[in-house]
Amino acid sequence: MYAMPPLSALRAFEAAARHLSLTKAAAELNVSPGAISHQIRGLEALLGVEQFERRVRAIVLTASGKLLYPGLQTGFVHIREAVSALRQSDNERVLVVSTSPGLTAKWLAARLYRFAGAHPEIDTRISSSLNNANFATDGVDLAIRNMPDDPPPDPALDMEKLISLSLVPVCSPKLIEMSGPLDKPEHLAHAPLIHDDTLLPRARGPTWNDWFAAAGLGRVEIARSLSFNSADHALDAASEGAGVLLVTDILAYDLVRSGRLVIPVRLSLRSGRAYYLVRPKRARERPQVRAFIDWLKQEFAALDWTIFDPTVPAPDRNEDR
Repeated sequence: MYAMPPLSALRAFEAAARHLSLTKAAAELNVSPGAISHQIRGLEALLGVEQFERRVRAIVLTASGKLLYPGLQTGFVHIREAVSALRQSDNERVLVVSTSPGLTAKWLAARLYRFAGAHPEIDTRISSSLNNANFATDGVDLAIRNMPDDPPPDPALDMEKLISLSLVPVCSPKLIEMSGPLDKPEHLAHAPLIHDDTLLPRARGPTWNDWFAAAGLGRVEIARSLSFNSADHALDAASEGAGVLLVTDILAYDLVRSGRLVIPVRLSLRSGRAYYLVRPKRARERPQVRAFIDWLKQEFAALDWTIFDPTVPAPDRNEDR
């Protein structure tokens, strides 16, 4: 009969197996990769069998590791849930929601007052980051994540699609006043363009080159452009007349509705991505979480997508002035 391995070694193994990376496991546990490696080698010595196959810049589970990992993963999930439940019992009013900075700044923040007004008993805290929340360590109850349109299932997470995302070109009306008409794709080919670099790491999402190809222009030599690694900063630049931005429709929604931005050519591209509601599968369904989910779905259902529909005439902004 095996002696029970130290909990620290099992914890190091579970994190490394989940990430398939010693570096990521070390970052999660706030130790060095060397410490993770030492713990795993001690576990292997105690069990008498290797748990990982070491490759160049990668590790993979051995047959023995694949037998050990599921049970440990389940055990640590239960431990994390127990600790989380204890923390939540101390502060049942708090709801922590993880979102991207762009969605927070350009869509969610302007609507949260309605949720707060309907649920004054809930202390809502928004945690904005481009990185996915770690439900085990970050204290997050619910996340709104930009994910592939049809993501692979995750046994630890409940994922519910909110909305599929498309990309549209937008610019400030004053850019049109300064540069002349921009109502044809060939006009945009000669206009200053703005790039949102956060689109690139996301499954190589569509770019301006893809948009011009869809418009029938083929490859366009882009001479004048600005690039931002933040969607909300790119939208701010577009709103000030710096150029034409290819952006996710939901992030531009309020700015287009208010007239600060217009869609010069009403041609959109499917991004192959969507916003999903994500939460731990085994977590206790807290009333705060259910209330926020119900409210969020109502907000998305109330959106008027005709402003992006090429079959619907664009509004005459002169009538609004």
